[in-house]
Amino acid sequence: MAHVKLHIPGPVEVSEKTFRAFCQPMIGHRGQGFKDLYAKIQPQLQGLLSTRQLVYLSTSSAWGVMEGAIRNLVSKKVLNCMCGAFSDKWLDVSKRCGKEAEALQVPWGSPIRAEEVDKKLATGQFDALTLIHNETSTGVMSPLAEIAALKQKYPDVMFIVDAVSSMSGTKIDFDALGLDVLLAGTQKAFAMPPGLAVFVCSPAALAKAATMKDRGYYFDFVEFQKNAEQSMTPSTPSIGHVYALASKLEDFAAEGLENRFARHARLAQMTRDWAAGQGFNLFPEKGYESVTLTCVSNGARPGGRVVDVAKLQKLVKDQGILIDGGYGKIKGTTFRLSNMGDETEATMKQLYAALDKGLGQLG
Repeated sequence: MAHVKLHIPGPVEVSEKTFRAFCQPMIGHRGQGFKDLYAKIQPQLQGLLSTRQLVYLSTSSAWGVMEGAIRNLVSKKVLNCMCGAFSDKWLDVSKRCGKEAEALQVPWGSPIRAEEVDKKLATGQFDALTLIHNETSTGVMSPLAEIAALKQKYPDVMFIVDAVSSMSGTKIDFDALGLDVLLAGTQKAFAMPPGLAVFVCSPAALAKAATMKDRGYYFDFVEFQKNAEQSMTPSTPSIGHVYALASKLEDFAAEGLENRFARHARLAQMTRDWAAGQGFNLFPEKGYESVTLTCVSNGARPGGRVVDVAKLQKLVKDQGILIDGGYGKIKGTTFRLSNMGDETEATMKQLYAALDKGLGQLG
C-alpha cells in the first residue's frame, strides 16, 4: 500500500531515523543496558521539561497517566477544567475513579481563564484540578502560565496538566510554573509511534500520592519515583519506544529546543495565514490558537468559507496526504491541520498545495 502522509493531530508522521531506532535489538529491561539507556536520556528529558525532578516513562497512552493522576492525587474533590472533547472527558474519568468531581465548563473554542479557575478554587472545595494545555479537538491553547500562577495562592491544590499535544512543541517550564503533574504521549509533537507516555511529578505530588491507599499499582507515582531513581520503570517497558525516544532527543538537541519551539510557532502561523488566504475563519478564540495544530472553522463560526470537508479530505488523500475532518460535535463544521513533530516550511507548503488543489476541484 502506498503511504499516506499524516497531517492529522496524532499520530503524526514518524521519520525513517526514528523507525530505525525503534527497531534496534531487544535488551533485558532489568539489565544494565536498559539502565544505561534510561540514565542517558534522563538529563535530556529534564532539560526538555525544565525540571530538576526525575522524568518517568510509562508504557501506556497518556490516558493511563491521566487516570493515575486522579487516583494518586484526589482525596477531596477535583476541578475538571473543560473546553473541548478531551478535557471534557476528564470529568467522566474522575467519576469512574470514584472521585468527587466538578466541571469548569467553557464553550468549545474558548480557553480556560485563570480568573474562572480562581473563583472555583476560592471555595476551598478542591484539592486538585485538571487542565489540558492544548485542547486538540478545538485547537485552543489555554494560558498555562496565568493559570499556574494560582498555585502560589492555593499551594495545597494539585495542578495536573495534560500537555499531550504541546510537550516538545512549545516551552513548558515545569519547575518555574510550580505544576504538580505534567504528562504527554509520544505520538504527537514528539513524532513517535503511539504507546509511550512521558511525565513528571513535583515533590508535593509524590508526598500526596504516598498517603493515598487506593492509588493502585501500574500507575503508582511512588513506584515510578522509586524505579526512576534506579533508572528503571515499575513494569516492563516498551524498549523500542525508549530507543526511539533517545533518537528523538538527539534530534531535539541537534535542532536546539528554542529553535524547535520557534519552528512550531512559525509553521502554525503559516497555516493560519493559509486558512485566511482561502477565506476560512479559525475556530479558536483569537489569541488562544494552538502552536502545534490549526482548527479551521467550516461553518462552526459565523462567516467565512464553507466547503464539503469529507470531499476535501478525499481529494487531499488522493494526493497522498491525510487531514482531519473535525472531532466530536464539530466534525464537519471544522477541520484540523497538524504542523507538529518534524514538519518544515517545505513540507507544510506541500500540504497547502494539496489543499489548494482539492479546493479548486471542489469549485
